[in-house]
Amino acid sequence: MRAVISTAALALGLSACAAVPADGPATAAIESAAPTAMSEEDAVIADLVSRMSLERKIAQLIQPQINSFTPEDMERYRFGSYLNGGNGGPYGDEFAPASEWLRYADEMYDASVRPLPNGEPVIPTMWGTDAVHGHTNVVGATIFPHNIGLGATGDADLVRRIGHATAIEIEVTGIDWNFSPTVAVAQDDRWGRTYESYSEDPDIVARMGAALVEGLQGNPQADDFLGTGRVIATAKHFFGDGGTEQGVDQGDVNGDIDELLAVHGRPYPAAIDAGVESVMASFNSINGRKMHGNEMLLTDVLRGQMGFDGLVVGDWNGHGQVQGCTVTDCPQSLLAGLDIYMVPDDWRGLMENLIAQVNDGTIPMARVDEAVTRVLRVKYRAGILGADAARPSERGVGGQFALLGSPQHRALAREAVAASQVILTNDGILPLAPGMDVLVAGSAADDIGQASGGWTLEWQGGLEGEMGRSAGIADAIFPGATSIWDGLEMAVTTGGGTATLSEDGSFTTRPDVAVVVFGERPYAEFAGDRPDMAFRDEEGLNLLRGFREQGIPTVAVFLSGRPMWMNREMNAANAFVASWLPGSEGAGVADILTGAVQATGRLSFSWPNDCIGRPLNQAEGALFAVGYGLSTRETGNRGELGESCSLLEERDGADLFTSGRLATGVNAYAAGGALTIADDVLIQMRGSSSPAGVTMRGIDRNAQEDAREIAMQPGARFGIRQDGTGSGGYRIAYRVEERPAGPVTLIVGDGDTATRLDVTMQFQNAAGKGWREMVISEECAPGLGQRIEFATGSQLTFAISSITREELPEGTACSF
Repeated sequence: MRAVISTAALALGLSACAAVPADGPATAAIESAAPTAMSEEDAVIADLVSRMSLERKIAQLIQPQINSFTPEDMERYRFGSYLNGGNGGPYGDEFAPASEWLRYADEMYDASVRPLPNGEPVIPTMWGTDAVHGHTNVVGATIFPHNIGLGATGDADLVRRIGHATAIEIEVTGIDWNFSPTVAVAQDDRWGRTYESYSEDPDIVARMGAALVEGLQGNPQADDFLGTGRVIATAKHFFGDGGTEQGVDQGDVNGDIDELLAVHGRPYPAAIDAGVESVMASFNSINGRKMHGNEMLLTDVLRGQMGFDGLVVGDWNGHGQVQGCTVTDCPQSLLAGLDIYMVPDDWRGLMENLIAQVNDGTIPMARVDEAVTRVLRVKYRAGILGADAARPSERGVGGQFALLGSPQHRALAREAVAASQVILTNDGILPLAPGMDVLVAGSAADDIGQASGGWTLEWQGGLEGEMGRSAGIADAIFPGATSIWDGLEMAVTTGGGTATLSEDGSFTTRPDVAVVVFGERPYAEFAGDRPDMAFRDEEGLNLLRGFREQGIPTVAVFLSGRPMWMNREMNAANAFVASWLPGSEGAGVADILTGAVQATGRLSFSWPNDCIGRPLNQAEGALFAVGYGLSTRETGNRGELGESCSLLEERDGADLFTSGRLATGVNAYAAGGALTIADDVLIQMRGSSSPAGVTMRGIDRNAQEDAREIAMQPGARFGIRQDGTGSGGYRIAYRVEERPAGPVTLIVGDGDTATRLDVTMQFQNAAGKGWREMVISEECAPGLGQRIEFATGSQLTFAISSITREELPEGTACSF
């Protein structure tokens, strides 16, 4: 329940000593109101703001990530909030148990409320996280379907219940604030965040987004609003993120502002009516102007026209993209209406500059007070601020770890999975008859990581498959979860049939039917941007065609974060199911395939009829329109579909590492001493190998964590290896941080045929000179091979933002 606290009690509870009269300024909002008209909420907050120093006020507007500061920094600076990034965890461990998340929350809270001198009030901090489909940064949490699947359910009450379950699991670990829901109205499925959108229809998005807000926070008219089992919600990203040109993440949205608001602004009034306390500004531009600096939209529209009275938080260094700004110097964002800067790593420089800009008059004190008031108001409403406020472990359901991934929450997720499945074609093979011999094929069938998609334990997701699905790995990182194969095995055997898992489709006993599970590899944000809708991974297609040639009926189960051109696969399958990204409860898929649950899922996005990729929006050219979907025993297809797609032709070159993501079949490793390549694989070029002396972390070059910093100790080796038969030279974008004191060797190729290049001088010359490019060709590394490796004889720190292979003109020289 929202705390109700008197001004006197609050002063006694939050001051280092008895409250004293203040000489500091009040907020502009409070100055404009007569004292007798103040609500209890306003009076409490005005008193606090009046007694805060400028340094403490600015700290309320700064949000660093947990990897870049310490509890000592929290005690010194008193940040108003902090976050864990998609790859961040407590004490540097992104796979830490829930108890460590809660311990960290307590530690930061304690540091934020230690007494301050001169009667200055202490303001508890709050922790924000991206729990976008369940509390999925934490091992053991329930993983719900992504928004695109929830949109297909058409069930706002189901989404509301999911929001409440997610809020409970978040509060268990001591976190206060969820950066969710995404209420983007995706208009171009090439966009890498399409799966974060409920629908291309703004009315569906508005209804579902408001429901999730209510689930997370509670109904604003109810007694439990922001009480036990509830957390602060965030509607994001304001606004237009789903309407960028050609679906490019963080791109430009162009058009008449009223027409844009009618589509992309539509969900925000619904979220505001539902009581949302936070709105996140978008990375994108509107008609060429970045949202983080757009006063007309952040202030005049969001607050003036829509009536939002909560806080506006920035996205990851988004203020640094405003014209004339850097990450550490951007008064424009605060003046435009931003209340909290999300500045993951460079918080110190930004704080210093903001303080200086207030002192020199660049930023009016009234604007600072207004932003601080908004932050404190949200804390007050959430019960974080007040005499009755408590440590995270002592409030609500904090520390009740049995609620994390509880049977009730998993049952809810299974219900959501079943409701989200959309049967697109069916010749009568579905539902699978009891007693059938079912073969389950495809590498995704037993891969919970692939079924869960991005924002699952790691920002880009995909952990289980990348870890090779070795014995016990699923139990370690997805305890209690059920893969699609697990669900099918249970359902089929319960029905008197037999089920066999065969990733490659081979068998000794001919099955009655084959279920082929395949789809997109996980991704998040810009890493998922695509130039078209062609699906180039032919594993599923080859399996379906192989079974058809043998006369074995097939059911295609397609895992994806968006509709894609599937004509070939639909032609080859007897039934085709759009499964989206169902998450941790694969039994929900089996419920639909076996007919245990009636299929009610309906498309919330148009399905393309060609592979080109362009906004369809229910226009002519869609193979299936919004609202389409077959019921359990309903048959239907579109006849033989055209399979021509010129975009499937092979392109020259290949990206091995780009946009912060290793390509499929490419592995990064660390080695040193007796270690071998297989001993220390570094998933997605992140993490630490202490025995090898190699540490990698994500850094920003052009976008969030699109590059890697690699720190190597003397004797360490780091490399990448391709599976298969890649060809061509290597082109690597790199930056050397400090001049290496010892030898640096680049090893190209495999085994005895590998070429060893002394690049010490080149690395020494490159130190401190920013981003550069090295080209490794046949001229200096004959044969090239499938591996490149860096070895150092001294401490070495350098960064890589991309690695590509391409056919270079004959005679191309190597260069650094």
